[in-house]
Formats: sequence, C-alpha cells, structure tokens
Amino acid sequence: MSLDISKEEYEEILEQIKDEDSPVGIDAGKTHVLILQKLMRLERRLEALEMRFFEEEEE
Repeated sequence: MSLDISKEEYEEILEQIKDEDSPVGIDAGKTHVLILQKLMRLERRLEALEMRFFEEEEE
C-alpha cells in the first residue's frame, strides 16, 4: 500500500485542518491528511462500483 500524496494535495488538505495550538503528541495534521486522502479514494471507487452495478441492473 502506498501512502504517497502530492505536496499540493497535502498542503490543500492540511490548510483546512491545521491547528497551531493543538497539544497533540503526534503530527495530527499529517495523520488527518492521510486518512482523508484514503477516504476520498474509497469514495471514488465506491461511486464507480455503484454506477457499474446500476448499469448492469438496467440491462
């Protein structure tokens, strides 16, 4: 499994979720970016599968 993400995509998501005052002991921003990236990919894959499923049902 690859967790590579482009710097631009990382910065875009991080800008929306960062909190400079957070007392968290891990890089919460990077963790959230990676989770959101995976969820978005899963959502796109699910949408594609749903479209294929409904197209097959119509035939």
